[in-house]
Amino acid sequence: MINPIRLYMSMSLDGYIAGPDDQPGQELGRGGGRLFNWLDDRESDGPSGQVYREALATGAVISGRRTFELAGGWQGDHHDGVPIFVLTHQVDEGDVPPGHARFVTGVEDCARRARAAANDRPVMVHGAGAARALLRAGQMDEMEIHLIPVLLGGGRRLFDHLDSHHIELDLVRRLEDRDVTHLRYRVLRPEEAAA
Repeated sequence: MINPIRLYMSMSLDGYIAGPDDQPGQELGRGGGRLFNWLDDRESDGPSGQVYREALATGAVISGRRTFELAGGWQGDHHDGVPIFVLTHQVDEGDVPPGHARFVTGVEDCARRARAAANDRPVMVHGAGAARALLRAGQMDEMEIHLIPVLLGGGRRLFDHLDSHHIELDLVRRLEDRDVTHLRYRVLRPEEAAA
């Protein structure tokens, strides 16, 4: 698939992407930093290094507003100067994001702009809210879940508030590494799921 919109998300076995009380100064919540220990191997030739290099080869980023703000807007540059499209409910007058970031209020418009800006490279998605909005709108193509063998027991879940959406997934890749299983799923369209 050319130019897929792909979620990259570290998640505990019980479905949390951040521990309890995620807020500025404690962006990953209590205990949430544990979800990113696999990044210690990002420079390796192993699976985690491969996944990390693939993430940095993306041509644009879609982020939810909350994630963008908790990350300090990545100081306007997520990686390599790629454009950042921040999906938000509203943009106030004078609300200008830093650097390569732009606020966008419509899900379909955000997906279209990110695909165009990515120049045939994948689009990286960050944030649970953005992921859910893209899934609901049928704009998410793939999900790369970095599954961590830990039970956080509380915090922010990735797939809460999907309403009654039934979404079928096809596992297209599984990579095992120290302390993580990288799972890539293709999001099936309703006509594919019914077949």
